[in-house]
Amino acid sequence: MFFVNWLKRHFVVIAGLITLSYLLLPNIVVTVFSFNKPKGRFNYTWQQFSTDAWKDPCGVSGLCGSLSLSLQIAVWATLGATVLGTMIAFALVRYRFRARGAVNSLIFMPMAMPEVVMAASLLTLFLNLGAQLGFWTILIAHIMFCLSFVVTAVKARVMSMDPRLEEAARDLYAGPAQTFVRVTLPIAAPGIAAGALLAFALSFDDFIITNFNAGSTVTFPMFVWGSAQRGTPVQINVIGTAMFLVAVLLVLFSMVIGNRRHKQKA
Repeated sequence: MFFVNWLKRHFVVIAGLITLSYLLLPNIVVTVFSFNKPKGRFNYTWQQFSTDAWKDPCGVSGLCGSLSLSLQIAVWATLGATVLGTMIAFALVRYRFRARGAVNSLIFMPMAMPEVVMAASLLTLFLNLGAQLGFWTILIAHIMFCLSFVVTAVKARVMSMDPRLEEAARDLYAGPAQTFVRVTLPIAAPGIAAGALLAFALSFDDFIITNFNAGSTVTFPMFVWGSAQRGTPVQINVIGTAMFLVAVLLVLFSMVIGNRRHKQKA
């Protein structure tokens, strides 16, 4: 009876820990096998502990080149989608214009549409325009599908903003630019940052849309897919582990900054 009561009191915590463990299990497997020394081409069974792959993460031809390309595309796609998405979000929330409802609906279409449909549509567009498939077509495609996610994140933040704060700034003789920089932008910054991080993750991780519009260009997800056909090198696990650790450090850093700000306000 005691065990049942204890289980009822801690059910939510236990369920959360089980779910978190399930979500982190692939990352744990990738990390463990980044220290494996496989016998043969495939890194699917544990053979021997080794740090050789960590000492030479670029030991596989083309890996670091594709990684660098994916990072470049993700950075530029994030910048483009964040700037355009922020302006669209402010326009949809702050202004009334014709077809505003239709624009709101169209914004969500790339999020609801299967990626393969959007990829084929973009490929058809580029071919009809006579564009050469490569870096620029990938970048344009990534900005287009990341835009909706940025608009959604920023729009939610802008809608929660109190317009009286901007009115107070104008009453204190702040100009439009000064009001935006010192009042509006700092309040909207968390939503903009969330949209930017989401856009970066989506762009870096994308395979389907990239595969349709890449031509002969090879990004990191495409490299991983191609390597899996011939044998997955350990260095891919090393890169995956490093990316996971960077993401964890960023989350911890943001939590520390948030706690410090909360303590300062208190």
